[in-house]
Order: sequence, then structure tokens, then C-alpha cells
Amino acid sequence: MKSIDEIVLGISEGLENEIFKRIANEKNIRFITGDENDVLSRLIQAGEIVGATDIFRITSESPFLFFEKVEEAWEIHKLENSDATFMDGIIDGCGFEIISLQALRVSHEKGESKHRSELCTLYIRENHSKFKITKLNPPKELVRTDLRLTVDNPEDLSLCRTIYSHFQELVPRIPISEIVKFLDTNPKLKELVYQFTEIGYSTMYL
Repeated sequence: MKSIDEIVLGISEGLENEIFKRIANEKNIRFITGDENDVLSRLIQAGEIVGATDIFRITSESPFLFFEKVEEAWEIHKLENSDATFMDGIIDGCGFEIISLQALRVSHEKGESKHRSELCTLYIRENHSKFKITKLNPPKELVRTDLRLTVDNPEDLSLCRTIYSHFQELVPRIPISEIVKFLDTNPKLKELVYQFTEIGYSTMYL
């Protein structure tokens, strides 16, 4: 993606995460390590190591990005001079966030411990008057609260592996619309993770 200058991994401290360092070294990807609970601090460190002005944030447990809108989102983010641009309301695991490094620093300084957790943009979302926020809407066919494409449970992993295998020829850019069609014709796959959808959507931005 031409709008993304460099990828940086923000890795938690701990032996169980050494594999991420190894992969990063093998792929020649820069990384930082930091406090497991202070995710926001890691995000800031990741930006600082490459001199970033803004950060495009996705998470390692979400393998299927709505990549088609990334370039447009970045152009809107710049045009609006936004502190944060969110692709919200899309299938759990497919969205993304673009946040200015300065907004993240303010969030870390002014926020509480909950704002420094994996909910890195919670302070921004709770303080609309302090930040310029742009929210983008996904296509209607991708507003599906009966689906999820993120890996928190063994069933999620099984589903995502099946999808990845089915669309092997399209990897790494598998259109989310094609995944939706595939799942709609395979209801048993949807049933695998349906039990996790309600809690996933209810806590997505909290």
C-alpha cells in the first residue's frame, strides 16, 4: 500500500513473544518491545522509531483487512487534517484506524490505565471535543454483526484458516465481500463463531 511508508511491530515483552521478533528479523521488519498492558505506549514507540506523523493501526489477530478503502481513508485523513480516522461498523476484525502520533501522545498523557490498554483510541473516542475525528462508513454488505473475522478463540482460528485456504490464490489481498459470499454459502462455518459475535461487537470500541 503506497500510503504506508513502513511496517513496525509493537511486540509485548515476554518469552512467548520471541517468535514475533524472529519473524520480524526474517522479514526485515522493524519492531519495538514494550509493556504488555500499556499497548498505547508501544504504539507510540513504534511510530517514534520511524519518525511517523500518523499511524495506520491494525492488530495481529485480524488477518482480513478491508484494504480497498485504505488509500481513500488516508487521503481523507490528510484532507480533513484529522487527529483520527476510523473505519467503524464493519465486520469485526476488518476495520482499521489512522491516528496522528500527537493525538496518541495526548491520549497517553491525559488518559487513565484503561486508555493505555488494547483500547488505544478509547480516550479519543470519549473526548470528541478535543480531537478532530473522521468516521468512515463501510459498504452495507459489510455491515454484518452475524459475522466475525478476528482470532480470539480456537473456533475463530479454524474459521480463518479455512477462509485463507479457500482463497489461497488471492492472498494476501482477499476481498471481504468475497469472504462474505463464501460464508453465506457455508452456514456451518458461520455457526462456528456465532456464539462470540455479540460480546465481540458490544466491546469493540469500549
